Amino acid sequence: MRTATNTAGTFFGSHPFDLPVAAHSYLERAASSLREAITSSEVTQRYAHAHVAALRATAALLAARAHPTFGHRRGRPQQKNAWVLLAEVAPEFSEWAAFFAAGAAKRAAAEAGSQRAVTKREADDLVRDADRFLGLVEQSLGLTKHVPFQEYLPGHVA
Repeated sequence: MRTATNTAGTFFGSHPFDLPVAAHSYLERAASSLREAITSSEVTQRYAHAHVAALRATAALLAARAHPTFGHRRGRPQQKNAWVLLAEVAPEFSEWAAFFAAGAAKRAAAEAGSQRAVTKREADDLVRDADRFLGLVEQSLGLTKHVPFQEYLPGHVA
């Protein structure tokens, strides 16, 4: 049974148990990646883990909202990355999709070990942004937003 959504994409009358198991799994994996980002002392790893956390949060939203389409097109269907799908499936997250898509090349460079790929400031900012994004995804799925991890970032002043 599918539930209706409001204009913000939040499920009406849904219960967290109505979400696919995959959505819950991706949310847990997103939180785990975010924890890795926060606890990593390596700037490039912090950036990469934060970006992966956002990607996993996106996967959770796609698992909950996306519906497979079966067209009668000839040839192979066009493949789309997660950020393009996010903007299509959840238009209210279009700006977030564009933001994280723009950081994909930096994440790839960081994962490859490039010490010049990102600065400490960029890594810390991305951790905060991924944390905020995860909370918004949780809310859009009708879940309670997690307690922000940003208070655990180095140098955070309460």
